[in-house]
Amino acid sequence: MKALQIGNLTAQVPIIQGGMGVGISLSGLASAVAKEGGIGVISAAGLGLLYKKLSSNYTEAGNLGLKEEIRKAREKARGIIGVNIMVALSDFAELVKTSIAEKADIIFSGAGLPLDLPSFLKKDSVTKLVPIVSSARAAKLICEKWLHNYNYLPDAVVLEGPKAGGHLGYKENQLDDVNYSLEEVLPQGVNEVASFEEKYDKKIPVIAAGGIYTGEDIYRVMQLGASGVQLGTRFVTTHECDASEAFKETYIEAKEEDIEIIKSPVGMPGRAIHCNFLRKVKEGLKQPKACPFKCIKTCDISKSPYCIVTALYNAFKGNLENGYAFAGSNAFRASRITSVKETISELVKEFREKEFFNRKVK
Repeated sequence: MKALQIGNLTAQVPIIQGGMGVGISLSGLASAVAKEGGIGVISAAGLGLLYKKLSSNYTEAGNLGLKEEIRKAREKARGIIGVNIMVALSDFAELVKTSIAEKADIIFSGAGLPLDLPSFLKKDSVTKLVPIVSSARAAKLICEKWLHNYNYLPDAVVLEGPKAGGHLGYKENQLDDVNYSLEEVLPQGVNEVASFEEKYDKKIPVIAAGGIYTGEDIYRVMQLGASGVQLGTRFVTTHECDASEAFKETYIEAKEEDIEIIKSPVGMPGRAIHCNFLRKVKEGLKQPKACPFKCIKTCDISKSPYCIVTALYNAFKGNLENGYAFAGSNAFRASRITSVKETISELVKEFREKEFFNRKVK
């Protein structure tokens, strides 16, 4: 398992812990992953609610909270700390500026195309920029736009398949279509990015994401050209994950049939674990009276069956009657709570076993 090189940053373990909001991946989880040689990621989504004591203004509280989380992660561990910032967030620009000012190592950005992300960099900025896309076409578009407008290429690209948790960059009818599977889109993305690497002499690693759960999965996608992987679901059931124990238990207790696709107020399909809250939504029993935060650009309160940031915050705190847990397609495979160290060691061991087996067969 080769180290992952992103610019001048080296992750000895080529594993990125996916950013999970609201509150699921904060400094606790991110620092633990960074400590083990991977890349830990703080999710910026919903920090305005988590840090509401710092300011009554949602945007201001979110930025103060992000500064605090980056600081705490740095105190807990040396290593690579990134921030995940969704393009769909209303305070996207402010959160990007804060991440760059606080010298976060990497910004990962998806849930929309981050076409203007390089515009926030200053001459002395050290933060790497990594878009999250769901197709080779989107990767090409971002490379072209960034080059033309900012003379900048992504420092890496995360290509996320349809088996991911949370919001998905696919239409609902594409989720089970083999033509949109990670196995199909990953080689396409690698080839597309390689053309920019060759032409502009810049290494742009492609990181595979979405439904990757075991070391065997990691081996498989690396054989398809990935330089690293991003995992979210696997890290939820760790002691260091910042979510409540009740949230983690929803993963432990989930069966395969409990993992469902929902229509999110954000305007994208999402993958979550079935619960009473989602059942009530389907039955038309949920309806917000007002939008308290205006946190998502694409959220229309007149059509939304609930406030998504409040629902996810409730779940983070363990109140699953008034919220729900986003999860990847393999969440049902979780059977126990382990440490981040144990999880990464297990992934590396599984990878090496698969690698050794394949060499023996050949």
